[in-house]
This record gives sequence, structure tokens and C-alpha cells, in this order.
Amino acid sequence: MSIVVVGSVAYDGVETPHGKVERMLGGSCTYISLAASYFSKAKIVGVVGDDFADEDVALLKNHGVDIEGLERVPGKTFFWQGVYTPDMNDRTTLVTDLNVFADFEPKLPESYKDATYLFLGNIQPALQRNVRAQMKAPWVTGGDTMNYWISDFRDELLETLKGWNFVLLNDHEARQLSG
Repeated sequence: MSIVVVGSVAYDGVETPHGKVERMLGGSCTYISLAASYFSKAKIVGVVGDDFADEDVALLKNHGVDIEGLERVPGKTFFWQGVYTPDMNDRTTLVTDLNVFADFEPKLPESYKDATYLFLGNIQPALQRNVRAQMKAPWVTGGDTMNYWISDFRDELLETLKGWNFVLLNDHEARQLSG
């Protein structure tokens, strides 16, 4: 049993009521694959720049995450910076530097296409749909989205969600999506 996780592998700058970190490993693909690695064989598809640290690659490998689908290209890794609200349920984005992530077109390695589970991290809905089409027949498909895709790509997102078994949203996103 394995799960393919597609999304951002990034660096984040995060401020919460509990502290602040200028630069740390982040991204939806990173967090989901590390969490999934405790229960299943996680296989990631993402893109990083040549500034992506060897110790972060080692962290993924040490958790048994298959990184065959992690593409390294010239340039800087995606960077996001934000401040979380006191209840930790919402955030204000301060910086979004897409860098190499701007041209991300997920391509699944052949060995990933038979996976049982597919999780599509917070990326453009058309890309999520394209990845789902590359899979042979996942038993469960789900993913994540956010306010930007809900407001600016609503029709595309609704079409994409038709191919999913579940979606993860916070309460603000759920209200926005449901109206």
C-alpha cells in the first residue's frame, strides 16, 4: 500500500502567537508525506531549486519517503511567509515567492501510477486534475485547496472535486466554498 503526494516542497517563514521562524522546511507535499510515512509508503512529486538543503532531502529519506518524483531544477525553492491568527486556524500571507514552483507541471514516475492512494496538495485545480488522470486507478483520491483557488478558479475547482473522495478545508474555506 502506498500514497502518492503531489504539491509544494518549500521553505516557509512562519509567525504564530507562540514564536517566529524565518526559514524552515515547509510545503503541503512535505508535511503530508512526512505524516503519511508513519502509516504507509509515501511517494512525493514536487519541484525544488538548487538551494534545497541536503539535510532536508535526508529528512525525507530517513522517514522512508520515496523521492523519485522530487525534481531539482536551477533556481530558488518556493518560499512562503505568513502570520497565523491566535486560534491558529487562519493566516495572513506576507510573501509568496513561487520561484521554481511557478513552472511546476507534475509528472508521475511510472512506478507511482499504481499507488492505492493519491493526495493532491494545494496546487492549481487543473494541475490536480492532470495528476489524477496520470494515475491508473487509485482507490482513494483527495486533496487540499485554499481561498485563492476557491475564489479565482471556482469552476475549475468544482470540476476537479468531482474526481475526489474527500477534500480538506478549514472552516473559513468551507464557508467560502459552500456559500
